[in-house]
Amino acid sequence: MNGPLSLSGERPAAGGGGRLVLPVVLSATFVQLLNVTVAQIAAPAIQADLGAGPGAVQLILAGYTLTYACLLITAARLGERYGYQRLFVLGTVVFTAGSVASACAPDATILIAARLVQGAGSGLVAPQVLSIIQVAVPAARRPRALGLFGATMGVASLAGPLIGGLLVGADLFGLGWRSVFLVTVPVALGSLAGARVLPRTRGGAGQRVDGVGAVLTALGFGALVLPLALGRQAGWPWWIWACLAGSVAVLGCFATTLPHRPDPLVHPSLFRDRRARAGVLLVFVFNAGVPSFTYLLFLHLQSSIGSSALTAALTSAPFAAAAVLGSRSAPALSRRHGPAVLTFSALVLAGTALALAPLIGTAAGRWGAFPVLALGGAAFGSFTASVFASVLAGVDGSAAGSVSGLLPTAQQLGGSIGVAAAGLVYFAPAAGPGAAFRHAMIYEAAVFAVTALISLRMHEPKRPAAPRAAAAGAASIGYVSAGSTRTGP
Repeated sequence: MNGPLSLSGERPAAGGGGRLVLPVVLSATFVQLLNVTVAQIAAPAIQADLGAGPGAVQLILAGYTLTYACLLITAARLGERYGYQRLFVLGTVVFTAGSVASACAPDATILIAARLVQGAGSGLVAPQVLSIIQVAVPAARRPRALGLFGATMGVASLAGPLIGGLLVGADLFGLGWRSVFLVTVPVALGSLAGARVLPRTRGGAGQRVDGVGAVLTALGFGALVLPLALGRQAGWPWWIWACLAGSVAVLGCFATTLPHRPDPLVHPSLFRDRRARAGVLLVFVFNAGVPSFTYLLFLHLQSSIGSSALTAALTSAPFAAAAVLGSRSAPALSRRHGPAVLTFSALVLAGTALALAPLIGTAAGRWGAFPVLALGGAAFGSFTASVFASVLAGVDGSAAGSVSGLLPTAQQLGGSIGVAAAGLVYFAPAAGPGAAFRHAMIYEAAVFAVTALISLRMHEPKRPAAPRAAAAGAASIGYVSAGSTRTGP
């Protein structure tokens, strides 16, 4: 065998770049996740400059996540069909064009459209990253690579508000809020230039893309994400609930008809893989807590305490900085303790949320909040750097491509639902802003406690290796074996 095979079983064409592959794909991952949160800090400046109403601002923020989430599962299958490198390049071009258009937008309508384009580009790229790591990185180095992937996703999500606050506060070259969209362009161009080192996989000649499934997932996820983003601002009118009910019906139709369609978007074996199901659920629930945690912290600091965007960003800096340190220690901790790292990290995050509530309301308390945020950040970094390797280590080869689309989908949908739910808790009637923040932190602690419970299912011993003949398919795609998760870089 001359090299690793694609997840569809085809050998990649020549042109792999070895150790250069990770910097290319992780830089793309960083700017994708950065764009989920970086615009939140710039929202007040965008509203003032463009004269946008509250609904338009919500669409500017939600438009990116909308198209991002809707395309992930379909993009994973497109990557298998047409090649991961091709979809990576296409998505990066679309993302870069959307970023430039966002920075140059003369009004809110153009900005909303540009954000939709940005999200579509990210949705095309994200599943290819996991697949490229599985194809291009040798098995011995794959757990560390997956740890870096998870850490990059986590740190990017946290860095968004910090970078956004710094850029808006600095007002570089008089660009104001436009700089938050331009800052990702050089990184995206660098990823595009480096894409030539990525393995050029080719899908099977007879492989098709499930068009019906693609339409159902796009409609279902769209009808879920958009109402969640707009519901609170709109006052939860009847059409919000109609959309949510429609989403459940459409996604239910997708799931029930899946086994009966040729070339389904999600491989049916995924639903029979208990560890894979638990892993996708784990990523979903965890992300119902993390984006909403940082969202609530920034919201409370700015709207209730009156902090500037820059001050709010600096207050959260210990969380982001410690997350980097936690992610660096995660591979060693995972080799020694296995999935217990996930359980412990989730419990520390639950404790962080409870401890933070009484501290953040006063100036003196906020100094005491710094070490609490640092501890939570370290736990966050450990979790995100461990979870993808832990989930992918036990997934059967036949479900590999599906998981590449489902994990980032679970992340985005979990984040959207979490922000909506946390907003409901925070804005519910309360004795005052401090009480509202305490209620929201109780919600966060509950989500992280449920995350810890779900992570216990990842402690189950891995299935024994299949007989040689039965395992040939899994080995042919170069997927992570039980032994490889214990091997150092």
